[in-house]
Amino acid sequence: MKHTVEILARGVCMKRGKVLLCQTHGAAVTYLPGGHVEFRETARQALEREIREELGLPSRAGCYLGCIEHAFRQRGRWHAEINLVFELRIPGLKSAAAPVASESWITFRWCPLKDLLQDQFEPAALADSLPRWLRAPGGFETSGDWNASR
Repeated sequence: MKHTVEILARGVCMKRGKVLLCQTHGAAVTYLPGGHVEFRETARQALEREIREELGLPSRAGCYLGCIEHAFRQRGRWHAEINLVFELRIPGLKSAAAPVASESWITFRWCPLKDLLQDQFEPAALADSLPRWLRAPGGFETSGDWNASR
């Protein structure tokens, strides 16, 4: 079995103290919107493309906030990913209501930044880092058990 490390671009879209979260139907965890960086695509381009696909709206990937390495088990298999996190602006998005996803396998909702862990947010270490990164960009974290994923 070949193991790979996935590279993901994630966005922090804030409105009135709340952050936009994504959730896969049937899954308990929530996460920042975004997705895989494709070959010959920058992380910012990937984030903007993913938001266009997931929400059907144009967006702007802004300031680089930080990086988090994350290793986890899902359905009995180890996964490893590098998440590149950026500020994200989605001009057409209203904060009052949960945005409607363009893709049928996900939903979106707003969560107060201080309540991320109560919303089963992953990677969990990012819940503590995000407020710091928003004040002073350029952070780095490692989350999960990288040794067990070998």
